[in-house]
Amino acid sequence: MDNQTYLVQQFTELSGALTDFNAFALNGTGLVQCYYDTLTRLVGHAIVEELLSTFVSLYESASNHEQFNEALRKHILGDEKFGPVARNIIKLWYTGTWYQMAHFWRDAYGMSEEDMTFFVNSASYAEGLLWQAIDANPSGAKGPGYGSWSAPPNIHFDNGWQFKPFTHTSK
Repeated sequence: MDNQTYLVQQFTELSGALTDFNAFALNGTGLVQCYYDTLTRLVGHAIVEELLSTFVSLYESASNHEQFNEALRKHILGDEKFGPVARNIIKLWYTGTWYQMAHFWRDAYGMSEEDMTFFVNSASYAEGLLWQAIDANPSGAKGPGYGSWSAPPNIHFDNGWQFKPFTHTSK
């Protein structure tokens, strides 16, 4: 596996841990590569690699889901450098929108001329995880059909991300 493929795979796993959607659901949006490229372009390749490396270290050192979640909250979401980036990844997946990084982050870690709030592409709104999470169809896209509004939502969430303890295998 080449380095680019590995990084995208780790981005998918990090995204799953942050959004509670598994890789199957994330890949089903068709936006994994697009979101990875957007993130890398706006915050920089070095920061993305450092974030993913931190995620992998946390994942490999955790022995259970609770321990992993605590480490994720402390070392990524609670970190001055990684926290704003991780929260932007969450918002990106749920809404399809990249939100401009906070001014304190931009001052401390660099500013891309492209870093502004925008929809990533024409599919990102309709594929936002928000719609799956609330069992609704995006307004103006993916019409549910005549009369579907008359039945209450039937939220059945079976595509959640699962922590699986890391095991080293030797060949």
